[in-house]
Amino acid sequence: MKIDMKALGNDTVLAGAVTGKAVFVKVIAETAIEPTEPTALIMDFDDVQIATASFLRETVFAAKTYMRARQSAFYPVVANLNAEIRDELAVLTEALNDAIISCEISSSGVLSNVQLFGKLDPKQQITFDYIVENRVADANTLKEQLGDTDKAKNTNAWNNRLASLVARGVIKEFSRGRAKFYKPILDEAV
Repeated sequence: MKIDMKALGNDTVLAGAVTGKAVFVKVIAETAIEPTEPTALIMDFDDVQIATASFLRETVFAAKTYMRARQSAFYPVVANLNAEIRDELAVLTEALNDAIISCEISSSGVLSNVQLFGKLDPKQQITFDYIVENRVADANTLKEQLGDTDKAKNTNAWNNRLASLVARGVIKEFSRGRAKFYKPILDEAV
């Protein structure tokens, strides 16, 4: 699902916490109907000249926190960020010690330049990189493939890492019965 942030904010300059909160309410309204499978919620900033850190905090990161807390099938992603918005997002991810997936999306829906924006701790980064490289993983696979190199030799440790990455909104979780497996939010390489 793609949301046009310029249209929701009704401006090319999206600034301030108050405006951010108002747009957050609109984002939540747009996502009221949950998808049946984990789905990227692409927050498209095309044609937005500036989005301040306070605006991004109250919309993008508030939506991400809200959706992860309610275990939504939506996973927020930011798209088409110009240099000024990327600078504001860098300040924010540093201050929040958080990360989000970013990309470019064309008018026809083609994704490119998919990347992790922000930082993960080293253990989370190893787990994230494995999932991106292999396109899918579960705790048992991670234990078998990375347990010796990472000194995490029990499934519980890997389950905890995977759960923390889902909670941060940088990978998506699928369930089949009692089994859980994890994939990158966007199918293109990060």
